[in-house]
Amino acid sequence: MRIDKFLKVSRIIKRRSLAKDVVDASRIMVNNKVVKPSYNVKVGDIVSIIFGNKIVTIKIVEIIESTKKNDAKEMYELISEEPVKQDLD
Repeated sequence: MRIDKFLKVSRIIKRRSLAKDVVDASRIMVNNKVVKPSYNVKVGDIVSIIFGNKIVTIKIVEIIESTKKNDAKEMYELISEEPVKQDLD
């Protein structure tokens, strides 16, 4: 499944077009590599997402083509949620 679709189906990001924009802005990394919206995720991938002032890191545990709201959280496991480190000059 494409990373932009995964982010939408898992309800991490509300709309696929927004997920694509976030990936295009290099705010998504899979296994410590910046990816494109067409990147195919697999079970076991570690995904880091920059949301404003925090970085959320998840592990993909299941890929489901379409889910109900209650089942969406079963697709991933939250690893960490940290503030973005700012370089002070």
